[in-house]
Amino acid sequence: MDNSNSGVGVLDKAAHILDALESGPLTLAGLVSATGLARPTAHRLALALEHHRFITRDLASRFILGPRFNELAGAAGEDRLTASANPILIALRDATKESAQLYRRQGDHRICVAAAERMIGLRDTVPVGSTLTMQAGSAAQILLAWEETDRLHLGLKGAKFSAADLSAIRRRGWAQSVGEREPGVASVSAPVRTANGKVIAAVSISGPIERLTRTPGRLHGSAVISAAARISDLLNNRA
Repeated sequence: MDNSNSGVGVLDKAAHILDALESGPLTLAGLVSATGLARPTAHRLALALEHHRFITRDLASRFILGPRFNELAGAAGEDRLTASANPILIALRDATKESAQLYRRQGDHRICVAAAERMIGLRDTVPVGSTLTMQAGSAAQILLAWEETDRLHLGLKGAKFSAADLSAIRRRGWAQSVGEREPGVASVSAPVRTANGKVIAAVSISGPIERLTRTPGRLHGSAVISAAARISDLLNNRA
């Protein structure tokens, strides 16, 4: 536990409780022992932290860290991800002459969290904040391809792509779709990864089949993989 104090007593005591719970679940008596706080003080602060969802209880009614930390971490990560991605999406758009997007999975859908639209001519417009299906499209394929087996097979129910398609994607590193999400639209996507290799987002370009052809991966697979790798590097401080 970090014993340094800021001088703001109530915050320091709350921080001591959170530090103690970092090691695992604790009863109230365990919190008192770990923090050195008086039992009434530890109880009062634990209930306040529970009210704000910074701590919660497990099945044995022990105190554990709560869901609010994951929510805040997700928000911080989202900001870093989009900040890293935006200039690279613009460069990808300029290099391919097609609209570029970044998607993250949210439950049974995927969300466009960043985009660089083609400035002129026929384009596939996906505004930031758009919610799209996980059952069609190259970005959906990327976001599903590296999932654990149970989630992968569950995600394939009703999908317009197969387990064999996802296996091929894992081998080559990019996915493509032709008229899969929307008639007349083609796309190419590649994965953005954390430092430990977990896929957290998909970089895509999309546009009319007339320009991208029926084999868009052959045209732009390498460019999309390179952009996704660059975002991964920036996100993981490897640049």
